[in-house]
Amino acid sequence: MRSLMWFRCDLRTRDNTALWHACRRSTDSVVGVFTICPSQWLEDHDWSNARIDFLVRNLASLENDLGTLNIPLRIVQTPRFDGVEDELLKLAEETGCSALYMNREYAWNEAKRDEAVATAFMRASKEVHAFTDQVVFAPGDVLTQKGDWYTVFTPFKKRWRDRYKDGDAPESLGRPKKQPAIDVKSDDIPKKIKGADRGAPSVRPDLWKAGETHALSRLKAFIENRADDYDDRRDIPSENGTSTLSPYLSAGVLSPRQCLEAALNANGGRIDSGSKGIVTWIEELIWREFYKHVLAAFPRVSKHRAFKREMESVRWRDDDEGFEAWREGRTGYPIVDAGMRQLAQSGWMHNRLRMVTAMFLTKHLLIDWRRGEKHFMRTLVDGDLASNNGGGQWAASTGTDAQPYFRIFNPTTQGERFDPDGVFIRKFVPELAAIRGKAIHAPSEAGLFESGSLDYPPPIVDHREARERALKAFKEASGG
Repeated sequence: MRSLMWFRCDLRTRDNTALWHACRRSTDSVVGVFTICPSQWLEDHDWSNARIDFLVRNLASLENDLGTLNIPLRIVQTPRFDGVEDELLKLAEETGCSALYMNREYAWNEAKRDEAVATAFMRASKEVHAFTDQVVFAPGDVLTQKGDWYTVFTPFKKRWRDRYKDGDAPESLGRPKKQPAIDVKSDDIPKKIKGADRGAPSVRPDLWKAGETHALSRLKAFIENRADDYDDRRDIPSENGTSTLSPYLSAGVLSPRQCLEAALNANGGRIDSGSKGIVTWIEELIWREFYKHVLAAFPRVSKHRAFKREMESVRWRDDDEGFEAWREGRTGYPIVDAGMRQLAQSGWMHNRLRMVTAMFLTKHLLIDWRRGEKHFMRTLVDGDLASNNGGGQWAASTGTDAQPYFRIFNPTTQGERFDPDGVFIRKFVPELAAIRGKAIHAPSEAGLFESGSLDYPPPIVDHREARERALKAFKEASGG
């Protein structure tokens, strides 16, 4: 039996569940395939140039790695998900494949696409095998005692940890065995994908080297050099205190099981004790998994809907000028502007600043979180619907969260707390580089605009007034 392995957000050979099983069960080799859908990516999913560039470079690396296993990689292109089933079935017939292997995806459009593909293959009397791979525990495997989905993170985390300690979690798989050589050739990987370019300038591909070998070395370096200090340094954007592995997890160049095992091996096998830094990082991996479960359980979050239904009635402001100031990093709040400029320049933003900037948009400017979600997805190299939507709705108080809507970060104090010396601000807001002391966090309050020499805008909104406006809007929406 010859099998067709359909790659998606799992661009690796090691610990790839579907690939491992395809190679183990096939008797006449495996053919790999990746589907390119540029119109779907840009118009429906808001993929960024940075993400697509990262994808293309990882596809090239994957093709080389598969070549050492005698597995060719074919490329199928169709504008949208509609029609993917026909193209894959045509390729299966052409290459003599009688079974399809794939790892499950949980967003609404992807799930519907996969259902259509599976139906087409089964109607053609071909086997279909789908596996859990993007998460350690499949959605539906971590439920309350009543059998309900968790909608708050902390109890989900506790149950997730209990499941792990009970020995229910799968171990990571190694590299699959080499396959017999076959007469199917790989396709050339395009350097650019026609129809998949927003026209925006590309961002620093040198920051995000491709390939699973690099991803594993990056994971190793983090665990050995920074993981123990993660809890102390993760909120300081001027320091290299985070793992910076999110692009590799988003594209599936690295698996969550590989990350978890590396962390546990460095922590004596302990998941909730030992190194505080490692335990905190494991918690972040569980956060990522939590949002995948939410995506699967509540399809409305894939459809631009608020998780909290009552928050659909928030009266958001139409403020294009304010949105552009936020997008371009010229709000007059230095830590917000530094974060937005880091995003524009690198395709990535420090996690603390993702919360600060998203909350500024939704609470200070009272602009719909969906506009922010779209901008982040169209810019991030690590754009992931579950995490981006989950984090954005958390900041907007429309999502899964035990905290009420009156949590509103003060951007000035956030800067003072997490960038006390202004190192990060000076890097990304060079107009303020000459300012010393705490004045860098609130130059308008320090009287630095009076001379007219400062090429930096005053705050576009007053914190206290904006806070009161947001409280009133959210209180009305919640019926309070």
